[in-house]
Amino acid sequence: MKQNLIAKSLLAGTGVSENDAARLTLEAIETLGELATGTSRPELVTLLRRVIQAGVAAVKAAEHTVSLSVAAWASVEARKDLRPTTRRDLRHFVRRILRVEGAADMPLRSMSTADCKRILAAAFGASPSSYRKGRVILSSVFSYGIRQEWADSNPVTRIEVPAVQEKSIEPLTPEEVEKLQATASRPEFRDMRFSLSLMLYGGIRPTEVSRLQAGDINWEEGHVIIRPRTSKTGGGRAVPLRGVRGIRKRERFIPRNWKRKWQALRRAAGFRHWVPDVCRHTFATYHAAMFRNLPELQLEMGHRDTSLLRSRYMVPARRKDAASFWQSAGLPRSAKNRPASRGCPAAGALGQPWLLPTLQGGFLACLPPAGAHISPFSLAVRVNTLSISGPKYSRTSVFL
Repeated sequence: MKQNLIAKSLLAGTGVSENDAARLTLEAIETLGELATGTSRPELVTLLRRVIQAGVAAVKAAEHTVSLSVAAWASVEARKDLRPTTRRDLRHFVRRILRVEGAADMPLRSMSTADCKRILAAAFGASPSSYRKGRVILSSVFSYGIRQEWADSNPVTRIEVPAVQEKSIEPLTPEEVEKLQATASRPEFRDMRFSLSLMLYGGIRPTEVSRLQAGDINWEEGHVIIRPRTSKTGGGRAVPLRGVRGIRKRERFIPRNWKRKWQALRRAAGFRHWVPDVCRHTFATYHAAMFRNLPELQLEMGHRDTSLLRSRYMVPARRKDAASFWQSAGLPRSAKNRPASRGCPAAGALGQPWLLPTLQGGFLACLPPAGAHISPFSLAVRVNTLSISGPKYSRTSVFL
């Protein structure tokens, strides 16, 4: 009886009765299950106190959050290092996400994967590519929110990434390339000749060309440096200078109002419909058709691997068109069979080793025995092992 009076006194003013306290205690013990089974009274009291402390911390954490709108704009503000065009695209996608009914005011911490799926479907469902980009941006908002302790997890990571079917882009024909070059040779467009050569014969993106500075052109070593601040993907690369021999030195610069002049040149050349980055695709297609060196093309394009080249850029092209394209850049006919790197002689020359490109981008040198009939054979590159199938050849050296 005395204990009941003490309990009633302790609970006075809390609005919780002795029965409520007893029920809550029993619920906690039942929920703990085996953790509470067989414990002594002091151990059980300590365990219940830990449960209460952990619960209080969880409730407080749940209350420490912000709306999706506040988190999204805070994450945009935190990316001040991005280029203006990238920040503009980011803001555009954030607005589309927040325009979905009810999305802006949702507490970030309480949002589920189902909520995020609904928002993405409503904002970008009609376009798989926009859906993918919207998913990346929404995920970045949650990642930022986790760092600010506004959320515990990122529900977007559990949303599957939709597959996007990459569409191949037809390269410009030699006749179309000639029209562009002829137009760029006109007095009003001469200051765009250098830019056109960088796009056609270097595969440099238009936006990257427009951002080039004088210090990015290394005339002594004959290459253009695409710095991370200039690159679309944020990675740097070096691209050989090609097709500039016929351009006077005073015309080798990037003019002001570049975007407007590039549009005017295309219109003057008769192009009413223009596929973005078609010059880059033209370069890649004819490079692959002429040199057959995907690792080197990958480096010049700035790709992580050759998969994108194979899925998006590998449009069948006639060697005749490729030869015409590269001859217009000043490439001599004798260079068409030369390996594109390391200065090695052509494979298969009589009396010389066969130099075959390996998967690692180097060469395997194989010397056929005297009097042997030289026929096609395949090269298999394996870890720590180089094997050749076909006639018996003596391996002389390996360059990797």
